[in-house]
Amino acid sequence: MTEETLDKAWIEWEENRSSTAADVLVESYMSLVHYHVHRIGVGLPKNVDKEELISHGLIGLYDALEKFDRSRDLKFDTYASFRVRGAIIDGLRREDWLPRSVRDKAKKIDDVTERLEQEKGRLITAEEIAEELEMNTEEVIKVNADSFVSNMLSIDEETADSEREESYRNTIEDPNTPTPEQQLDRDALKEDLRSVIEKLNDREQLVISLFYDEGLTLTEIGEVLELSTSRISQIHSKALYKMRQVLAPRFNER
Repeated sequence: MTEETLDKAWIEWEENRSSTAADVLVESYMSLVHYHVHRIGVGLPKNVDKEELISHGLIGLYDALEKFDRSRDLKFDTYASFRVRGAIIDGLRREDWLPRSVRDKAKKIDDVTERLEQEKGRLITAEEIAEELEMNTEEVIKVNADSFVSNMLSIDEETADSEREESYRNTIEDPNTPTPEQQLDRDALKEDLRSVIEKLNDREQLVISLFYDEGLTLTEIGEVLELSTSRISQIHSKALYKMRQVLAPRFNER
């Protein structure tokens, strides 16, 4: 589909909510639905109907078409992805798609696991559960896996804490995100580094930039500057020595 055809469909949809335009847009972005159906479906039991997942995804796609504002600086693909994925997960949560027989087995496994753990005072293996219930080990593992997946939650769902109106998304901690204090410290360090680098001579600054910013090796830098690798190594070492001399007191204060 050409960009011109897609743009005309968007205009027709925005102005008239034309069903023909909707069909064109849905067809154009259908790959988003299939993408998320595949991603989510990989971890689901085989009894889950793929067509049902596609149906849920289409609801999300149409919802995205209804609410998307092209005047904002946002790609529709990005906006629709959240809606499609959310609709699929919400659809799974609304439906009791795990067979009753599997739920019954899962309940028995949970009961036996709890009892054996209390008796033995340790974690129980799948083999021990299988022996107790006269099941094979592979079945115990599969039932546990299916049961686990059936308890999916949307991270946008509100938490059970009635005193705090927030979603599970807000309770997920990112260990890679620095605290405000750490961020201030990093910003100060960057400023110190910038100040130190500015005091290096031109050749030292260039070697530091090519090595750390551009990712060139010392040999490649030598080729660029028409100097030997050993000479570049000397310049690099001298620059680092100067930087350490200036920055060392800062770290010693900690």
